Amino acid sequence: MSINNDSHTLEYTWRWFGPDDPVTLEQIKPTGATGIVTSLGNIPRGEVWPIDSIMARKQIVEKAGFSWSVAESIPIHEDIKKRIGDYQDYIDNFKQTIRNLGQCGIDTVCYNFMPVSDWARTDLNFELPDGSVTTRFEIIAFAAFDLYILQRLNAEKSYSNKLIERAENYYNNLTAREIEQLTQTMLLPFPATGESLTLKQFRDALEEYRDIDEQTFRNNLYSFLQEIIPAAEEAGVRMGIHPDDPPRPLFGLPRVVSTKKDIQRVLDAIDSPSNGLTLGVGSLASSSRNDIIDITKSFAHKVHFTHLRNVKKDTDDDFTEVGHIGGDADMYTIIKILIQEQDRRLKVGREDIRMPVRPDHGPLMLDDIPKKNIYPGYSLYGRLRGLAELRGLELGIRRSMDM
Repeated sequence: MSINNDSHTLEYTWRWFGPDDPVTLEQIKPTGATGIVTSLGNIPRGEVWPIDSIMARKQIVEKAGFSWSVAESIPIHEDIKKRIGDYQDYIDNFKQTIRNLGQCGIDTVCYNFMPVSDWARTDLNFELPDGSVTTRFEIIAFAAFDLYILQRLNAEKSYSNKLIERAENYYNNLTAREIEQLTQTMLLPFPATGESLTLKQFRDALEEYRDIDEQTFRNNLYSFLQEIIPAAEEAGVRMGIHPDDPPRPLFGLPRVVSTKKDIQRVLDAIDSPSNGLTLGVGSLASSSRNDIIDITKSFAHKVHFTHLRNVKKDTDDDFTEVGHIGGDADMYTIIKILIQEQDRRLKVGREDIRMPVRPDHGPLMLDDIPKKNIYPGYSLYGRLRGLAELRGLELGIRRSMDM
């Protein structure tokens, strides 16, 4: 039976990219979100987030009537991932940022360890049957970019002969405008950092991983965790690693947070309440290798933050982002597992009972469609719809559990 305590529901949050975000805090206020998920994207990757900068952002958030719920993300310098150059200085800076966040009362951090590129989509303007606009990943388009636009060295080793043939045909039928659009899509910088690369810079960045195999990359992640998790524990900060998006090899790079086994290895790397998971439902569910319900059950006790997003898989490799409760992931069961975990935490007296979640991505719809400054997935109305659906779903589940 669920604990009937209205003060302990899941904490609904909203990703806000700061004062330059086209979606304002004033617009977010009536959505039902109570927490803000944000980061200091104006600070270059690898540098310390100063206390005064953290407090300035926190004051903006709190003045608007929210709490700063989660810091997402502290970008990890590529030297740390490759363990070269000034990587130790960057690790020390990362640790200091964690300490500063803890001192300012920010107790949850979402981060990822994806090399070079944080995410990948091949279409940012895919129209759903209801007229809303969403993102899509299609392996043929991805391979065409990798093989014939990026022209990555030895890219053909990443694909079957059949897929190479299909990708070549796909590429040969693209117009110049479509090639440019696919290129811009693949190189799109994430708004949290604003970092963008040219084709040559991207190719060069990939080449720097040439001698880093999967096991070496895993070891680099585990060495990183061995240093940052003790600092996080001392600062009272919970770290939640975000899965690879999508959870599959890309550009010949090692991807080591893609499966249940990968996640278990990360959690085993250092046993600490601060070493946990950001449950990226849509990311994990976009691969047929993953049983998202099993993953949620298995790691619920280590979930520090949850991204609630849904996808529809066409094949093992292709997927489309869809509405939060309308895709392949059984959102009802996922929410129920999170509710049960929150109740368990309450019973055993754990401090981390907030269980922050956010509607991750949302299709462009209504007045957001013609806007040119809305980042794909980070619309106002699409996320508003998702948040409303998720809150209603939680209420229905809790009421049914109390009967």
